[in-house]
Amino acid sequence: MKAYERLLKYVAVHTTSDEESTSVPTTARQFDLANLLVEELKAIGVKDAAVDGMCYVYAHLPASEGFENATKIGFIAHMDTAPDFSGENVRPRMIENYDGGDVVLGTSGRTLTSAQFTHLPSLKGRTLIVTDGTTLLGADDKAGVAEIVTMLERIISENTPHGQISVCFTPDEEVGSGADHFDVARFDAEFGYTCDGGAESELEYENFNAAGATFEIHGFNIHPGEAKDKMINALLVACEINEQLPKGQTPRDTEGYQGFWHLTDLSGTTEEAKLSYIIRDHDFESFCRRKTTLEKIADAVNAKYGEGTVVLSVRDQYRNMKEKIEPCMHLIDNAKKAMELAGVTPKVQPIRGGTDGARLSFMGLPCPNLGTGGYAFHGPYEHITVEGMDLSVEVLLNLVALYRDR
Repeated sequence: MKAYERLLKYVAVHTTSDEESTSVPTTARQFDLANLLVEELKAIGVKDAAVDGMCYVYAHLPASEGFENATKIGFIAHMDTAPDFSGENVRPRMIENYDGGDVVLGTSGRTLTSAQFTHLPSLKGRTLIVTDGTTLLGADDKAGVAEIVTMLERIISENTPHGQISVCFTPDEEVGSGADHFDVARFDAEFGYTCDGGAESELEYENFNAAGATFEIHGFNIHPGEAKDKMINALLVACEINEQLPKGQTPRDTEGYQGFWHLTDLSGTTEEAKLSYIIRDHDFESFCRRKTTLEKIADAVNAKYGEGTVVLSVRDQYRNMKEKIEPCMHLIDNAKKAMELAGVTPKVQPIRGGTDGARLSFMGLPCPNLGTGGYAFHGPYEHITVEGMDLSVEVLLNLVALYRDR
């Protein structure tokens, strides 16, 4: 079976995670895909495939005879889709011999345009898979799952010699907890790759340092006619806090290695309000300064309006994996070589976000990130090509061969 055929099967399974849930996994429906994958892995010959009680699918392909001492390499992808947009009742559409132009997405009123997505002309001649504009596609990261399973099937069916290959499919990556219950010992690999990136040429081993921050604002409400020097309007204080942040440092204003503060939620009344931010920066010292900036703003507001007016909470989320990958740069060198052998020109770039691999690298499993052939994740404009997925499978096969012979 081709990787894209598996993708079309997997996207029909609703697996959206829930950032408000405290259960593990955050949505029970993720087990639907996990159980399907266990059955499929066993059907292609991966005998020990199993899902644990927290919805992690583990599987291993034992080393071929004579390659028992080869490097143990692992591959990881996540099963959930982002809660940013609907992932239910996905209706993908395939466009053969795509002309590189604009694509009307069903009757949704949305159009995939080259003006917004400038890479589209480079996909001309390929088979493009798009949504109908009412849901996301789910290629993030069911494409990665499909490519890993297809790679395993190819190795087994073609009787390709290999070292031990470890696989894990995780839940809840999209809500930041995909590595929370990852069992490194059970995974049993020396090194890993997450298959969770964009274009098949993407290779990433630098990601943001990340934190979340919340300002809880306690105002003082009084009749407006008697409010002089008494009222503390929590909503206005919220606006004042945001205005104190340095200008030009939002996601819209930044790129590459530039960090930002991103206001994700503002809610409340005159009496109570709440501001939520995410903080991102590749440089750790700069990241720490960003958190300090928020602390100084909170102190200044409390000095102005009274202690307890603002309560700031900051929670670290993940670290830049670069410091854990740099001592094992063979992971990057081999990934580049695997891409070149597949006819793909590697594009090494920082992730303006994070993956499970960032946290796994700090858990003792150095784990850079590979592209899967997809674009415009987390929304109705998500798309991928059959050819990009095929190339991603070839990259994985080449990596297995390179670590077999290392």
